[in-house]
Amino acid sequence: MNTPGEKKIRHWFQYFPNHYMWSQGMGMAIEMIPWGAAAMGEIDQVGQRLLGREGDNEAWCDEWSRMAEKMERRAEEAVAAKHVLTAGTYYLHAATYYGYGERYLHLGERKLSVYREHLRCFAEGMSRRHPNAERVEVPYEGTTLPAWFMRGKGPNAAKNPTVVFFNGLDGTKEVGILYGGLALAERGINTLAIDGPGQGEALRLQNIASRYDWEVPARAAYEYVAGRADVDPARVAVMGISMGGYFAPRAAAMEPRFAACVAWGGHFDYHESWIRRRREIESGGTKVSAPHFHLLWVLGVPDMDAAMEKLKRYTLAGVAEKVTCPFLVVHGENDTIVPVEYARRLYAAVGSKNKSIRVFTADEGGSEHCQGDNRVLGASYVADWLADNL
Repeated sequence: MNTPGEKKIRHWFQYFPNHYMWSQGMGMAIEMIPWGAAAMGEIDQVGQRLLGREGDNEAWCDEWSRMAEKMERRAEEAVAAKHVLTAGTYYLHAATYYGYGERYLHLGERKLSVYREHLRCFAEGMSRRHPNAERVEVPYEGTTLPAWFMRGKGPNAAKNPTVVFFNGLDGTKEVGILYGGLALAERGINTLAIDGPGQGEALRLQNIASRYDWEVPARAAYEYVAGRADVDPARVAVMGISMGGYFAPRAAAMEPRFAACVAWGGHFDYHESWIRRRREIESGGTKVSAPHFHLLWVLGVPDMDAAMEKLKRYTLAGVAEKVTCPFLVVHGENDTIVPVEYARRLYAAVGSKNKSIRVFTADEGGSEHCQGDNRVLGASYVADWLADNL
């Protein structure tokens, strides 16, 4: 509560005051700092070189890649000196900067080249910093979905509770295994962070487009983890962040073997949310998380009209009522990507007897999209809830 005369805190700062999308990208990079995958000084150097160039997405990639290459050189120096942990840290920094660098580019060879550098550096960093994590492939409809599996801390022979974690429209398994997996591992919980259809590597390197019936990839993920010797199949949860706040409830509604569900950012009708976003794009606004062409690519459609038609099936109306496992939705009151009323509609519709909603305020921190202004706050709350409910 504010004391008399104290100014009420409202919104997270905008690094580029006239360009919301770039500012959000800067914020996401900043929020990788607690997980050992970025540094404020490095991010600010990139930002300073980009001031006055807002909207030039080639320049954006140039400067993030430039910093990534600098981090790679530091990592290589540490490898030569046999400083394993230091090398791992700098490889993770490089992976973050390559990953955010390709974020706004149109599909093409440069985007894929930078993305491959991101994957390579991430694997180098994880092998040195987080040996309890492994790259895995989840069988899926005649192919596989790429994922990272991180084992929870505890006895090696233990069958741990496990969380299947899906990201959103433009997130990836690499960021998910850090800001999701590390907090869960500390609580003895395994994490499978997976790129589903239309996400990350499955989209970029396998050309697998998104689908509304997310229970299909979620079921594949469940069956993969349930078959592992280090997983308790009776204690497997499904969690999604951002657009994943649609995916996870859909999966829990249609696949009853999931023992709990978290919507880290609550969605109810994704089509409805894009009606609003389309107006923003067509009016020249930047209050979106990615360029509009990213949505078309994710959905595998040629234009916005086709995208809007496909999105009509991305709704939890008539679906959320089927969720019966313990359920949590976490949101921020100042979320300008997904207004808080979507989270409240989802919470009201979910059929679980054990259900909770947590809306973070600006005064608390964590009031922006998926706690983009304080990701540690959201990750800690989600991890504690899962530890209590699995």
